[in-house]
Amino acid sequence: MRVLIVGDMEGVAGISRWSQVMAGELMYEEGRALYTEEMNAAVDGAFEGGATEVVVMDCHGAGKDHSFNSLIPERLDARCEFVVQRSWTEYTAFLEQGCDGALFVGMHARAGTADGVLCHTVRGTEWRNLWFNDVVVGESGINAALCGAWDCPVLLVTGDAAACREAGELLGDGLTTVAVKTGLGRFSARHLPPVRARELIARGAADALRDPKAVAPYKVEPPVTITVEMTTVDQLEPYRGRSGIEVDTDRMTVTASDAEWFRAWRRLYF
Repeated sequence: MRVLIVGDMEGVAGISRWSQVMAGELMYEEGRALYTEEMNAAVDGAFEGGATEVVVMDCHGAGKDHSFNSLIPERLDARCEFVVQRSWTEYTAFLEQGCDGALFVGMHARAGTADGVLCHTVRGTEWRNLWFNDVVVGESGINAALCGAWDCPVLLVTGDAAACREAGELLGDGLTTVAVKTGLGRFSARHLPPVRARELIARGAADALRDPKAVAPYKVEPPVTITVEMTTVDQLEPYRGRSGIEVDTDRMTVTASDAEWFRAWRRLYF
């Protein structure tokens, strides 16, 4: 069984400040350690659940040279392999080769979620809302659509309670979720101790992989439109003139259209 583990930092137990997830900040190294150990917990659970090959992919944009490179290599479980990307959603080879299931670790809720710890959607100071066709989604939805483009189901989501709720609403009741903290606001939370959170993540990963048919791959039905609402009108400018992109100044939105989700996403994000 081939398993992809997708990680983000904001949903990790013990993390509730930007300084823990941004490269060069005082508490970033602490955040990296917490993040790496939660990913290790998922790796351990994946092998317990029957995985024969596990690839770990960091999907956190920490800034500077640590964007998509926040994991601590020497602390990673020796049984997995890991990917350092240049840009988020760039690496697809493992999915293209055939992947039996994906596990999402450290997820956060979409922008504007009242109980979402460090909630945002992709570019936190620029993007307000994101829709696939008429469905509002956050970053878990983007990662799920990426996996679904190659028929890979998402079987586990961990993070704060709001992120788990959001993922369950999108992916269905068969999804296994592990909430490692409950948001009390955007910058405060009631956390599980990291050791306990890791135990639950490992158990959740193992349980999720024992029934890989519990969740269908998430596919955005064609024709696909991906719409982003910006926070200020000047943020529309870089999208003007792009092929397959429509800019609506009145609504402050940009929309990418295509017959396939991944092509539409590449028009918008790359």
